[in-house]
Amino acid sequence: VGVETAYSTLICVLAPRCEQASMRTTGSYRLMPTGLLMRVVLGYPVEPQHVARIATQWPDADLVPVEQEALAEALLDCDVFCGHAKVPVPWDEIVGRGRLQWIQSSAAGMDHCLVPSVIESDIVVSSASGVLARQVVDQTMALLAGVLRSLPAFFSAQRRKEFVRRPTRDLYGTRVGLIGLGGNGRLLAKTLKAFNVEIWATDYFPSETCVHVDRLLPADAVDEMLPKLDSLILTAPLTELTRGMIDKRRLALLPADAALVNVARGPLVVENDLVDALENGHLWGAGVDVTEIEPLPTESRLWEAPRTLITPHVGGQRKSRIDDMTELFCENIRRRREGRTLANLVDKRLGFPHPANLYRAVR
Repeated sequence: VGVETAYSTLICVLAPRCEQASMRTTGSYRLMPTGLLMRVVLGYPVEPQHVARIATQWPDADLVPVEQEALAEALLDCDVFCGHAKVPVPWDEIVGRGRLQWIQSSAAGMDHCLVPSVIESDIVVSSASGVLARQVVDQTMALLAGVLRSLPAFFSAQRRKEFVRRPTRDLYGTRVGLIGLGGNGRLLAKTLKAFNVEIWATDYFPSETCVHVDRLLPADAVDEMLPKLDSLILTAPLTELTRGMIDKRRLALLPADAALVNVARGPLVVENDLVDALENGHLWGAGVDVTEIEPLPTESRLWEAPRTLITPHVGGQRKSRIDDMTELFCENIRRRREGRTLANLVDKRLGFPHPANLYRAVR
C-alpha cells in the first residue's frame, strides 16, 4: 500500500494535468514514469546551490548533473533533460527508448535538439528564450554602435598610433529592421526606441504585435523589408527555413552602406557572401557574435573582412546566467505540476515558442 500511495502521489504531483496540446504545440504532455523517481539530467554548469534550488521544487526527482562528455550516454536513461547539448547526441535512439518526456533547453536556440525524431515524438520541448535577453541586447547595441561609428577602422588606427578622423554613421533617426521578434527581438526593439529609431520587423506571428515596432511584417516579407533599411539585425532562430537566408541575393537587396549585425546563429548568413559584400564595399560594416563554424577557423575569410567587428558568441554571457536558467526551470516545474502552459513552450515544427508563451517578454 505504501508503494502504491507513493506512486499515486508522484503522478498527482508530476503529471501535467492539462488540455494544453493546442494548435501551438506539437507534442503532448504525458507522464510515463519508469520508476518511483524521475531522473532529471542537468546538462548545464550547475553548482550545488542550483541543484538544491531545483530540489525545492522537485524533491522527489533524481537530479543528476552531467558534464558534456558524458551527456550522450546519460540522456539514454532519463525522463527530463535540462541543458544544452554541445556534443553529438543519439537522439533517434533516445526517442526510440520512449523514456525522455521533456527537454528544457538552457539555450534560446533549439538547433541542438530539434531533430526530426524529436519533432515527431511526444517529447515536450521548452526553450530559454528571454532568459539572457538583456545581455544579448547589450551585445547587439555594442556591435551596432561600434560598426556605425567605424570602431574597426579606429581600432586599426590606434594600433598604428594614427590620430586620424574617419567617416561615421548615425543610429539616431534611422530605420532598423529585425528578422525575428522573439524574446531578444522584442527587448531590442524597446531599447532601440530610445534612439528615435523607426523599427521594422518580420516574424512568423505578425498578428502578435509589439508596441515598440512601427511595422511588423510576416516572415516571408524579408525581401520587401530589406531595401528600406539602414541597418539589419538578425535575432531569428536557426531552422531549416532560416539556414542560409541571408545570402548574396538578399545582401544585394540591402541599400548601399547598410550595416548588418548577427546575434542569432551563424548559419543564418552565408559567410562568404557576407565577406564579398564587405570587400566590394556594398555594406557599411558588419558586427557578428556568431559564425557558421564555432570557434571561427583561423583560415576563415571573415577575420580579414573590412569594417567588421567579431566577438566569440558572448552575447549571452552573464555572471548570474546559471542562476537565471535555474529559476526558469523551477518556474516550469511549477507550471508543469499545476497543469499550466510551460514558459517558452516550443512549437517543434516551427522551432521556437509562440509569442504568447514567451518568458518575461516585452509585449
